[in-house]
Amino acid sequence: MALPLSAELWHLRIHEINDAPVNETGKYVLYWMIANRRTEWNFSLQRAAWWADQLKKPLVVFEPLRVGYPWASDRLHTFVLQGMLDNQTALSDSPVVYYPYVEPQPDAAKGLLKALADDACAVVTDDFPCFFLPRMVQAVGKRLKVKLEAIDSNGLLPMQAADRDFPVAHSFRRFLQKELPPHLEVFPNANPMAKKSFPATNHKLIADIIQQWPSIDKQTLERPADFIAGLPIDHEVGPVDTPGGTLAARKQMQWFLKEGLPRYADDRNNVESECASQLSPYLHFGHLSAHEVFHHLAKQEKWEPNQLSTKVTGSREGWWNMSPGAEAFLDEIITWRELGYNMCHLRDDYDQFSSLPDWAQKTLNEHKDDPREHVYTLEQFEKAQTHDPLWNAAQRQLVQDGRIHNYLRMLWGKKVLHWTNTPEYAAKILIHLNNKYALDGRNPNSYSGIFWCLGRYDRAWGPEREIFGKIRYMTSDSAMRKLKLKSYIKQYNEGKLFD
Repeated sequence: MALPLSAELWHLRIHEINDAPVNETGKYVLYWMIANRRTEWNFSLQRAAWWADQLKKPLVVFEPLRVGYPWASDRLHTFVLQGMLDNQTALSDSPVVYYPYVEPQPDAAKGLLKALADDACAVVTDDFPCFFLPRMVQAVGKRLKVKLEAIDSNGLLPMQAADRDFPVAHSFRRFLQKELPPHLEVFPNANPMAKKSFPATNHKLIADIIQQWPSIDKQTLERPADFIAGLPIDHEVGPVDTPGGTLAARKQMQWFLKEGLPRYADDRNNVESECASQLSPYLHFGHLSAHEVFHHLAKQEKWEPNQLSTKVTGSREGWWNMSPGAEAFLDEIITWRELGYNMCHLRDDYDQFSSLPDWAQKTLNEHKDDPREHVYTLEQFEKAQTHDPLWNAAQRQLVQDGRIHNYLRMLWGKKVLHWTNTPEYAAKILIHLNNKYALDGRNPNSYSGIFWCLGRYDRAWGPEREIFGKIRYMTSDSAMRKLKLKSYIKQYNEGKLFD
């Protein structure tokens, strides 16, 4: 069977999880949606639709949500369920069956995926390189008797295009400038099911399965609070004002392209004049595709691929030949974002101290026993009970809003290193706080940011300092001098943090 696009470029996005065959006598093709939680601009859904078209079988889209994953909370569940509502609406008039399932109790979903796969011709899922998902997919692949493919729809460059991890952004940027151009011609279809002629179907196809494992209904998705309140998850981490789903993601993208992008090059570190994209939660949960963002940005810039510079320099500016704001943003959403995916794809220890470059491990170990003027516990950090009003404000923003302003997130991480007994413990605290409260936590980009604070993707800096050694140093005083932060500190340090 010929692939629908360039076979070589498609091959880089297909991860064969097992050696099981396609079951051509199966009832349907199954798309197990676990990371790319969207119905458009999705290579995974496009691949599943292609299989359905080739085999002339119906397509079932199964989007589950467990309750037993680490840091499961009202915040994360609400965001995902809001996305499910958008997916249900988008697929309501389509030829596919959409089956959203939210586990009511731990292990309630045991046997569900196998039951679906037993009647499937093939199973397609998402190739996400982080958190518990890779281990889960591999474990499932060993048990299934039918073909399981994981499809990479994470970024503009397929993760398998690189066979090594990169120590610094400059070297990865050079690699991108060499390897990315042909991939700019091969984007996922905005409508993954366009020009497909697989049979239409309805929920009767999997009626027995739905009877045993009921899907979540539209009314609950529209008002999920009471349902979520009854789940065995962390109810202290509540929902935030940022809504989940593709519709909210596109609204935020449109705001950014119109209002934020023109100011991005000059003002992205300006805390009181917000112009950051705030798209990372939507990218993390798959409610928005990086390809779609790039498509609309390029259209706004009136840009075509032939405008790319032919010089491979690794420079942050000048390669795209776009406006300064666009070039600065593309360096974030492509270079820095996909650098994190590269690390997680190739290294199992991406969340461990051992993943730091040798020079960083060496200098941190040399200063491990340096005296600390302030040492705080995890509980004190979590409750924003440090001596530093700016750090406390950043932590309170994380707890209340599910995010920290980009510049202050770097300072937030650096000070945890400064105020803990060991750098290993600092990393654990940062991972816990970020994954528990941040909407965009549990993501390759999150681990990049956390471990950048400890030297990843950076170089040795002087002068050598206590505790930090040669790690880049940041202080709240310097941030206060550079940025207008008084109203930010006042805004987030008022009122109770926890009831």
